[in-house]
Amino acid sequence: MTPYKEQLLPLEKVFRDPVHNYIHVQHQVILDLIDTKEFQHLRRIKQLGTTSFTFHGAEHTRFSHSLGVYEVTRRICDFFLRNFPKEKMGAKGWDDSERLVALCAALLHDVGHGPYSHTFEHIFHTNHEEITQQIITSPETEIYQVLNRVEAGFPEKIAQVIAKTYPNPQVVQMISSQIDADRMDYLLRDAYYTGTEYGTFDLTRILRVIRPYENGIAFQINGMHAVEDYIVSRYQMYVQVYFHPTSRGMEVILDHLLNRAHFLFQKNPDFFNYSAPLLVPFLKQDFTLQDYLMLDDGVLNTAFLQWLKAPDKILADLAAHFLYRKPFKSVQFNSETDLEKLNQMKNIIEEVGYPTQYYTAINSSYDLPYDFYRPEAISHRTQIELLEPDGTLIELSQISPLVAALAGQGQKDERFYFPKEMLKCEEQSQLFEKKYQAFQDFILNGKIK
Repeated sequence: MTPYKEQLLPLEKVFRDPVHNYIHVQHQVILDLIDTKEFQHLRRIKQLGTTSFTFHGAEHTRFSHSLGVYEVTRRICDFFLRNFPKEKMGAKGWDDSERLVALCAALLHDVGHGPYSHTFEHIFHTNHEEITQQIITSPETEIYQVLNRVEAGFPEKIAQVIAKTYPNPQVVQMISSQIDADRMDYLLRDAYYTGTEYGTFDLTRILRVIRPYENGIAFQINGMHAVEDYIVSRYQMYVQVYFHPTSRGMEVILDHLLNRAHFLFQKNPDFFNYSAPLLVPFLKQDFTLQDYLMLDDGVLNTAFLQWLKAPDKILADLAAHFLYRKPFKSVQFNSETDLEKLNQMKNIIEEVGYPTQYYTAINSSYDLPYDFYRPEAISHRTQIELLEPDGTLIELSQISPLVAALAGQGQKDERFYFPKEMLKCEEQSQLFEKKYQAFQDFILNGKIK
Protein backbone atom coordinates (compact mmCIF):
# COMPACT_ATOMS: atom_id res chain seq x y z
CA MET A 1 0.00 0.00 0.00
CA THR A 2 1.31 3.46 -0.89
CA PRO A 3 2.42 5.40 2.21
CA TYR A 4 0.06 8.24 3.10
CA LYS A 5 2.71 10.92 2.43
CA GLU A 6 3.08 9.66 -1.15
CA GLN A 7 -0.59 9.17 -1.93
CA LEU A 8 -1.71 11.15 -4.97
CA LEU A 9 -5.33 11.70 -5.95
CA PRO A 10 -6.54 9.49 -8.82
CA LEU A 11 -7.38 12.71 -10.64
CA GLU A 12 -6.10 16.05 -9.44
CA LYS A 13 -8.70 18.32 -7.85
CA VAL A 14 -8.89 21.96 -8.90
CA PHE A 15 -10.38 24.99 -7.19
CA ARG A 16 -11.48 27.76 -9.53
CA ASP A 17 -9.79 30.97 -8.43
CA PRO A 18 -10.10 34.56 -9.74
CA VAL A 19 -6.41 35.28 -9.14
CA HIS A 20 -4.62 32.07 -10.20
CA ASN A 21 -7.33 30.66 -12.50
CA TYR A 22 -6.99 27.13 -11.12
CA ILE A 23 -5.52 25.90 -7.84
CA HIS A 24 -4.26 22.37 -8.36
CA VAL A 25 -4.38 19.77 -5.59
CA GLN A 26 -2.61 16.48 -6.27
CA HIS A 27 -1.76 15.13 -2.81
CA GLN A 28 -4.32 13.36 -0.64
CA VAL A 29 -2.75 15.03 2.41
CA ILE A 30 -3.49 18.52 1.06
CA LEU A 31 -7.11 17.68 0.25
CA ASP A 32 -7.57 16.16 3.70
CA LEU A 33 -6.14 19.29 5.33
CA ILE A 34 -8.49 21.52 3.35
CA ASP A 35 -11.42 19.42 4.59
CA THR A 36 -10.51 19.79 8.28
CA LYS A 37 -12.82 21.89 10.44
CA GLU A 38 -9.94 24.17 11.48
CA PHE A 39 -9.13 25.03 7.86
CA GLN A 40 -12.79 25.41 6.90
CA HIS A 41 -13.03 27.87 9.80
CA LEU A 42 -11.04 30.30 7.62
CA ARG A 43 -14.02 30.62 5.25
CA ARG A 44 -15.72 32.67 7.95
CA ILE A 45 -12.89 35.15 8.51
CA LYS A 46 -12.29 38.06 6.15
CA GLN A 47 -8.77 38.52 4.86
CA LEU A 48 -8.83 42.31 5.27
CA GLY A 49 -11.02 42.88 8.32
CA THR A 50 -12.43 46.41 8.36
CA THR A 51 -11.09 47.26 4.88
CA SER A 52 -14.44 46.23 3.38
CA PHE A 53 -15.95 49.34 5.01
CA THR A 54 -13.79 51.35 2.58
CA PHE A 55 -13.44 49.02 -0.42
CA HIS A 56 -16.76 47.21 -0.51
CA GLY A 57 -15.48 44.36 -2.68
CA ALA A 58 -12.95 43.27 -0.07
CA GLU A 59 -15.10 40.43 1.23
CA HIS A 60 -12.59 37.66 0.44
CA THR A 61 -11.50 35.26 3.15
CA ARG A 62 -8.38 33.83 4.68
CA PHE A 63 -9.51 30.51 3.22
CA SER A 64 -9.09 31.74 -0.37
CA HIS A 65 -5.80 33.46 0.47
CA SER A 66 -4.40 30.30 2.06
CA LEU A 67 -5.29 28.29 -1.03
CA GLY A 68 -3.55 30.96 -3.12
CA VAL A 69 -0.36 30.77 -1.07
CA TYR A 70 -0.40 27.00 -1.46
CA GLU A 71 -0.76 27.36 -5.26
CA VAL A 72 2.14 29.82 -5.60
CA THR A 73 4.30 27.50 -3.48
CA ARG A 74 3.30 24.50 -5.61
CA ARG A 75 4.35 26.35 -8.76
CA ILE A 76 7.70 27.24 -7.23
CA CYS A 77 8.32 23.62 -6.20
CA ASP A 78 7.46 22.42 -9.71
CA PHE A 79 9.80 24.99 -11.28
CA PHE A 80 12.63 24.11 -8.93
CA LEU A 81 12.22 20.38 -9.54
CA ARG A 82 12.26 20.79 -13.34
CA ASN A 83 15.21 23.15 -13.50
CA PHE A 84 17.26 23.07 -10.29
CA PRO A 85 17.01 19.64 -8.64
CA LYS A 86 19.50 18.75 -5.95
CA GLU A 87 20.64 15.78 -8.02
CA LYS A 88 21.94 18.19 -10.67
CA MET A 89 22.80 21.30 -8.62
CA GLY A 90 24.17 19.76 -5.43
CA ALA A 91 23.74 21.63 -2.12
CA LYS A 92 22.39 24.77 -3.81
CA GLY A 93 19.63 22.83 -5.60
CA TRP A 94 16.09 21.93 -4.54
CA ASP A 95 15.47 18.77 -2.54
CA ASP A 96 11.99 17.71 -3.64
CA SER A 97 11.58 15.55 -0.56
CA GLU A 98 10.81 18.89 1.13
CA ARG A 99 7.84 19.54 -1.17
CA LEU A 100 5.15 18.26 1.18
CA VAL A 101 6.58 20.28 4.10
CA ALA A 102 6.51 23.42 1.97
CA LEU A 103 3.00 22.81 0.63
CA CYS A 104 1.52 22.04 4.05
CA ALA A 105 3.19 25.08 5.64
CA ALA A 106 1.96 27.31 2.82
CA LEU A 107 -1.60 26.05 3.17
CA LEU A 108 -1.65 26.32 6.97
CA HIS A 109 0.40 29.48 7.53
CA ASP A 110 -2.68 31.58 8.49
CA VAL A 111 -4.83 28.93 10.16
CA GLY A 112 -4.46 30.63 13.55
CA HIS A 113 -6.07 33.90 12.50
CA GLY A 114 -9.19 34.90 14.39
CA PRO A 115 -11.99 37.39 13.65
CA TYR A 116 -10.84 40.93 12.84
CA SER A 117 -7.48 39.43 13.63
CA HIS A 118 -5.11 42.24 14.55
CA THR A 119 -7.64 44.28 16.54
CA PHE A 120 -8.81 41.16 18.38
CA GLU A 121 -5.20 40.22 19.15
CA HIS A 122 -4.53 43.65 20.61
CA ILE A 123 -7.50 43.52 22.99
CA PHE A 124 -7.33 39.90 24.11
CA HIS A 125 -3.56 39.38 23.88
CA THR A 126 -3.63 36.52 21.42
CA ASN A 127 -0.98 35.83 18.77
CA HIS A 128 -2.08 34.26 15.51
CA GLU A 129 1.34 32.79 14.71
CA GLU A 130 1.56 31.09 18.10
CA ILE A 131 -2.02 29.83 17.75
CA THR A 132 -1.21 28.58 14.24
CA GLN A 133 1.61 26.48 15.69
CA GLN A 134 -0.67 25.30 18.48
CA ILE A 135 -3.36 24.19 16.01
CA ILE A 136 -0.75 22.31 13.99
CA THR A 137 0.84 20.53 16.97
CA SER A 138 -2.15 19.95 19.25
CA PRO A 139 -3.40 16.31 19.16
CA GLU A 140 -6.98 17.58 19.68
CA THR A 141 -7.17 19.17 16.19
CA GLU A 142 -8.11 17.49 12.94
CA ILE A 143 -5.16 19.21 11.28
CA TYR A 144 -2.73 17.52 13.66
CA GLN A 145 -4.37 14.15 13.05
CA VAL A 146 -3.94 14.51 9.28
CA LEU A 147 -0.33 15.70 9.54
CA ASN A 148 0.60 13.02 12.05
CA ARG A 149 -0.47 10.34 9.56
CA VAL A 150 2.33 11.48 7.25
CA GLU A 151 5.04 10.49 9.71
CA ALA A 152 5.94 10.91 13.37
CA GLY A 153 7.10 14.47 14.03
CA PHE A 154 5.67 15.86 10.80
CA PRO A 155 3.33 18.36 12.55
CA GLU A 156 6.35 19.72 14.41
CA LYS A 157 8.19 20.22 11.11
CA ILE A 158 5.34 22.34 9.76
CA ALA A 159 5.26 24.38 12.99
CA GLN A 160 9.01 24.98 12.63
CA VAL A 161 8.47 26.49 9.19
CA ILE A 162 5.86 28.86 10.65
CA ALA A 163 8.27 29.75 13.47
CA LYS A 164 11.10 30.24 10.92
CA THR A 165 13.29 27.68 12.72
CA TYR A 166 13.09 24.89 10.14
CA PRO A 167 16.62 23.87 9.07
CA ASN A 168 16.01 24.25 5.32
CA PRO A 169 16.16 28.00 4.55
CA GLN A 170 14.71 27.48 1.05
CA VAL A 171 11.46 26.20 2.54
CA VAL A 172 11.29 28.97 5.16
CA GLN A 173 11.95 31.77 2.66
CA MET A 174 9.45 30.33 0.21
CA ILE A 175 6.76 30.92 2.85
CA SER A 176 8.19 33.85 4.81
CA SER A 177 10.61 36.48 3.49
CA GLN A 178 10.39 39.91 1.89
CA ILE A 179 9.24 38.31 -1.36
CA ASP A 180 7.43 35.08 -0.60
CA ALA A 181 4.37 33.10 -1.65
CA ASP A 182 2.31 34.73 1.11
CA ARG A 183 2.99 38.30 -0.01
CA MET A 184 2.75 37.45 -3.69
CA ASP A 185 -0.75 36.09 -3.22
CA TYR A 186 -2.16 38.68 -0.86
CA LEU A 187 -0.99 41.63 -2.95
CA LEU A 188 -2.63 40.28 -6.10
CA ARG A 189 -5.72 38.99 -4.27
CA ASP A 190 -6.26 42.16 -2.23
CA ALA A 191 -5.79 44.33 -5.33
CA TYR A 192 -8.36 42.24 -7.21
CA TYR A 193 -11.01 42.36 -4.50
CA THR A 194 -10.51 46.01 -3.57
CA GLY A 195 -10.81 46.94 -7.25
CA THR A 196 -7.44 48.70 -7.23
CA GLU A 197 -4.41 48.33 -9.50
CA TYR A 198 -1.79 49.18 -6.88
CA GLY A 199 -0.97 45.60 -5.93
CA THR A 200 -0.57 44.16 -9.40
CA PHE A 201 2.83 42.93 -10.54
CA ASP A 202 4.24 40.37 -12.97
CA LEU A 203 3.90 37.15 -10.97
CA THR A 204 4.63 35.01 -14.04
CA ARG A 205 7.99 36.73 -14.55
CA ILE A 206 8.95 36.50 -10.89
CA LEU A 207 8.18 32.78 -10.84
CA ARG A 208 10.38 32.43 -13.92
CA VAL A 209 13.46 34.13 -12.41
CA ILE A 210 13.25 32.67 -8.89
CA ARG A 211 16.23 30.45 -7.99
CA PRO A 212 17.20 28.22 -5.06
CA TYR A 213 20.66 28.54 -3.57
CA GLU A 214 22.32 26.99 -0.57
CA ASN A 215 21.18 29.60 1.94
CA GLY A 216 17.71 30.27 0.62
CA ILE A 217 16.05 31.78 -2.43
CA ALA A 218 17.35 34.37 -4.91
CA PHE A 219 16.23 35.93 -8.18
CA GLN A 220 18.04 35.98 -11.49
CA ILE A 221 19.44 39.45 -12.08
CA ASN A 222 17.74 39.88 -15.45
CA GLY A 223 14.44 39.71 -13.57
CA MET A 224 15.33 42.68 -11.36
CA HIS A 225 12.68 44.95 -12.86
CA ALA A 226 9.90 42.48 -12.04
CA VAL A 227 11.15 42.40 -8.44
CA GLU A 228 11.27 46.21 -8.37
CA ASP A 229 7.68 46.28 -9.60
CA TYR A 230 6.70 43.94 -6.77
CA ILE A 231 8.37 46.20 -4.15
CA VAL A 232 6.63 49.31 -5.50
CA SER A 233 3.28 47.47 -5.63
CA ARG A 234 3.66 46.45 -2.01
CA TYR A 235 4.48 50.05 -1.05
CA GLN A 236 1.45 51.39 -2.92
CA MET A 237 -0.92 48.84 -1.37
CA TYR A 238 0.14 49.77 2.14
CA VAL A 239 -0.20 53.49 1.52
CA GLN A 240 -3.41 53.40 -0.52
CA VAL A 241 -5.29 50.37 0.87
CA TYR A 242 -3.96 48.78 4.07
CA PHE A 243 -3.38 52.11 5.83
CA HIS A 244 -6.48 53.86 4.47
CA PRO A 245 -7.70 56.38 7.10
CA THR A 246 -11.34 55.22 6.94
CA SER A 247 -10.47 51.55 7.49
CA ARG A 248 -8.29 52.56 10.42
CA GLY A 249 -11.14 54.71 11.75
CA MET A 250 -13.35 51.61 11.80
CA GLU A 251 -10.58 49.66 13.52
CA VAL A 252 -10.47 52.35 16.20
CA ILE A 253 -14.21 51.93 16.81
CA LEU A 254 -13.83 48.14 16.95
CA ASP A 255 -10.96 48.49 19.39
CA HIS A 256 -12.96 50.80 21.67
CA LEU A 257 -16.07 48.61 21.38
CA LEU A 258 -14.22 45.47 22.53
CA ASN A 259 -12.41 47.43 25.23
CA ARG A 260 -15.71 48.73 26.56
CA ALA A 261 -17.14 45.20 26.60
CA HIS A 262 -14.05 43.97 28.45
CA PHE A 263 -14.48 46.73 31.03
CA LEU A 264 -18.22 46.18 31.50
CA PHE A 265 -17.88 42.41 31.84
CA GLN A 266 -16.19 42.88 35.20
CA LYS A 267 -19.30 44.68 36.48
CA ASN A 268 -22.11 42.88 34.69
CA PRO A 269 -21.06 39.43 33.42
CA ASP A 270 -24.68 38.24 33.13
CA PHE A 271 -25.37 40.61 30.22
CA PHE A 272 -22.49 39.14 28.24
CA ASN A 273 -23.30 35.56 29.23
CA TYR A 274 -26.52 35.81 27.22
CA SER A 275 -25.59 38.44 24.61
CA ALA A 276 -22.14 37.08 23.65
CA PRO A 277 -21.57 33.65 25.25
CA LEU A 278 -18.80 32.66 22.83
CA LEU A 279 -16.86 35.81 23.74
CA VAL A 280 -17.08 35.24 27.50
CA PRO A 281 -13.90 33.10 27.78
CA PHE A 282 -11.97 35.97 26.20
CA LEU A 283 -13.61 38.63 28.36
CA LYS A 284 -12.58 36.47 31.33
CA GLN A 285 -9.09 36.02 29.84
CA ASP A 286 -9.44 32.26 30.33
CA PHE A 287 -9.89 30.54 26.98
CA THR A 288 -8.90 27.28 25.33
CA LEU A 289 -7.90 26.50 21.78
CA GLN A 290 -11.40 25.16 21.14
CA ASP A 291 -12.90 28.42 22.47
CA TYR A 292 -10.72 30.29 19.97
CA LEU A 293 -11.79 28.12 17.06
CA MET A 294 -15.46 28.83 17.83
CA LEU A 295 -14.96 32.49 16.94
CA ASP A 296 -15.35 34.06 13.53
CA ASP A 297 -16.47 37.39 12.07
CA GLY A 298 -20.12 36.36 12.28
CA VAL A 299 -19.87 35.57 15.99
CA LEU A 300 -18.53 39.05 16.72
CA ASN A 301 -21.04 40.78 14.47
CA THR A 302 -23.91 38.88 16.12
CA ALA A 303 -22.67 40.01 19.53
CA PHE A 304 -22.52 43.60 18.28
CA LEU A 305 -26.15 43.35 17.14
CA GLN A 306 -27.12 42.24 20.65
CA TRP A 307 -25.16 45.14 22.11
CA LEU A 308 -27.28 47.65 20.20
CA LYS A 309 -29.82 47.09 22.99
CA ALA A 310 -27.25 47.20 25.80
CA PRO A 311 -28.12 49.21 28.92
CA ASP A 312 -24.72 50.86 28.64
CA LYS A 313 -25.08 53.79 26.23
CA ILE A 314 -21.42 53.84 25.21
CA LEU A 315 -21.41 50.15 24.29
CA ALA A 316 -24.64 50.50 22.33
CA ASP A 317 -23.45 53.63 20.54
CA LEU A 318 -20.10 52.14 19.56
CA ALA A 319 -21.86 49.00 18.30
CA ALA A 320 -24.07 51.20 16.13
CA HIS A 321 -21.06 53.12 14.83
CA PHE A 322 -19.45 49.84 13.78
CA LEU A 323 -22.44 48.00 12.35
CA TYR A 324 -23.84 50.98 10.48
CA ARG A 325 -20.46 52.22 9.23
CA LYS A 326 -20.10 55.52 11.04
CA PRO A 327 -16.30 55.80 11.08
CA PHE A 328 -14.45 58.25 13.24
CA LYS A 329 -12.89 61.10 11.28
CA SER A 330 -9.21 61.83 11.51
CA VAL A 331 -6.63 64.54 11.12
CA GLN A 332 -2.91 64.05 10.54
CA PHE A 333 -0.55 65.34 13.18
CA ASN A 334 3.09 65.38 14.16
CA SER A 335 3.73 63.66 17.48
CA GLU A 336 6.79 65.83 18.08
CA THR A 337 5.05 69.20 17.71
CA ASP A 338 1.29 68.82 17.99
CA LEU A 339 0.68 67.01 21.27
CA GLU A 340 -0.36 70.17 23.10
CA LYS A 341 -2.95 70.95 20.42
CA LEU A 342 -4.23 67.37 20.60
CA ASN A 343 -4.74 67.72 24.33
CA GLN A 344 -6.78 70.87 23.77
CA MET A 345 -8.90 69.07 21.17
CA LYS A 346 -9.46 66.19 23.59
CA ASN A 347 -10.58 68.62 26.27
CA ILE A 348 -13.16 70.15 23.94
CA ILE A 349 -14.45 66.71 22.95
CA GLU A 350 -14.75 65.73 26.61
CA GLU A 351 -16.58 68.95 27.51
CA VAL A 352 -19.09 68.43 24.73
CA GLY A 353 -19.94 65.04 26.20
CA TYR A 354 -17.83 62.38 24.51
CA PRO A 355 -15.62 60.31 26.88
CA THR A 356 -12.27 60.59 25.13
CA GLN A 357 -11.22 57.10 26.25
CA TYR A 358 -13.83 55.68 23.87
CA TYR A 359 -14.29 58.43 21.29
CA THR A 360 -10.76 59.50 20.42
CA ALA A 361 -7.58 57.68 19.51
CA ILE A 362 -4.08 58.25 18.25
CA ASN A 363 -3.36 55.77 15.50
CA SER A 364 -0.01 55.37 13.76
CA SER A 365 0.61 53.21 10.73
CA TYR A 366 4.15 52.18 9.87
CA ASP A 367 5.70 49.93 7.26
CA LEU A 368 9.08 49.39 5.62
CA PRO A 369 8.54 48.79 1.88
CA TYR A 370 11.89 46.97 1.82
CA ASP A 371 14.77 46.54 4.21
CA PHE A 372 18.28 45.19 3.87
CA TYR A 373 20.12 43.11 6.46
CA ARG A 374 20.86 45.03 9.66
CA PRO A 375 23.13 43.09 12.05
CA GLU A 376 22.21 45.43 14.91
CA ALA A 377 18.48 44.87 14.50
CA ILE A 378 16.60 42.74 17.02
CA SER A 379 14.53 41.10 14.27
CA HIS A 380 16.29 40.54 10.96
CA ARG A 381 14.55 40.69 7.61
CA THR A 382 15.72 38.31 4.89
CA GLN A 383 17.05 40.64 2.22
CA ILE A 384 16.34 40.03 -1.45
CA GLU A 385 19.34 38.59 -3.28
CA LEU A 386 19.95 38.81 -7.03
CA LEU A 387 21.93 36.07 -8.77
CA GLU A 388 24.50 37.22 -11.32
CA PRO A 389 25.53 35.07 -14.33
CA ASP A 390 28.77 34.02 -12.63
CA GLY A 391 26.84 32.72 -9.60
CA THR A 392 27.61 35.58 -7.22
CA LEU A 393 24.87 37.24 -5.19
CA ILE A 394 24.16 40.93 -4.80
CA GLU A 395 21.60 42.51 -2.49
CA LEU A 396 18.75 44.19 -4.40
CA SER A 397 19.17 47.78 -3.18
CA GLN A 398 22.86 47.74 -4.13
CA ILE A 399 21.98 47.61 -7.82
CA SER A 400 18.48 49.11 -7.97
CA PRO A 401 18.32 52.91 -7.45
CA LEU A 402 14.53 52.63 -7.15
CA VAL A 403 14.65 50.11 -4.32
CA ALA A 404 17.59 51.94 -2.72
CA ALA A 405 15.36 55.01 -2.44
CA LEU A 406 12.74 52.97 -0.57
CA ALA A 407 15.08 50.74 1.45
CA GLY A 408 14.98 51.39 5.16
CA GLN A 409 12.59 54.32 4.68
CA GLY A 410 9.63 53.70 6.93
CA GLN A 411 6.28 55.02 5.77
CA LYS A 412 4.54 56.53 8.77
CA ASP A 413 1.14 58.17 9.06
CA GLU A 414 0.05 59.55 12.46
CA ARG A 415 -3.61 60.40 12.91
CA PHE A 416 -5.87 61.68 15.64
CA TYR A 417 -9.36 60.13 15.46
CA PHE A 418 -12.48 61.80 16.80
CA PRO A 419 -16.30 61.59 16.38
CA LYS A 420 -17.52 62.83 13.02
CA GLU A 421 -20.20 64.82 14.85
CA MET A 422 -17.48 67.20 16.04
CA LEU A 423 -17.39 68.68 12.54
CA LYS A 424 -20.91 70.05 12.85
CA CYS A 425 -22.85 71.61 15.67
CA GLU A 426 -26.19 69.96 16.29
CA GLU A 427 -26.73 71.71 19.63
CA GLN A 428 -28.44 75.07 19.84
CA SER A 429 -26.78 76.50 22.91
CA GLN A 430 -24.11 79.13 22.39
CA LEU A 431 -21.77 77.22 24.73
CA PHE A 432 -21.73 74.15 22.49
CA GLU A 433 -21.49 76.27 19.37
CA LYS A 434 -18.35 77.95 20.72
CA LYS A 435 -16.75 74.63 21.60
CA TYR A 436 -17.52 73.15 18.19
CA GLN A 437 -16.14 76.27 16.56
CA ALA A 438 -12.97 76.10 18.62
CA PHE A 439 -12.53 72.45 17.64
CA GLN A 440 -12.99 73.17 13.94
CA ASP A 441 -10.52 76.03 14.13
CA PHE A 442 -7.79 73.56 15.02
CA ILE A 443 -8.49 71.60 11.84
CA LEU A 444 -9.73 74.09 9.26
CA ASN A 445 -7.04 76.67 9.99
CA GLY A 446 -4.36 74.08 9.39
CA LYS A 447 -2.95 74.11 12.89
CA ILE A 448 -2.92 70.35 12.85
CA LYS A 449 -1.32 69.22 9.60
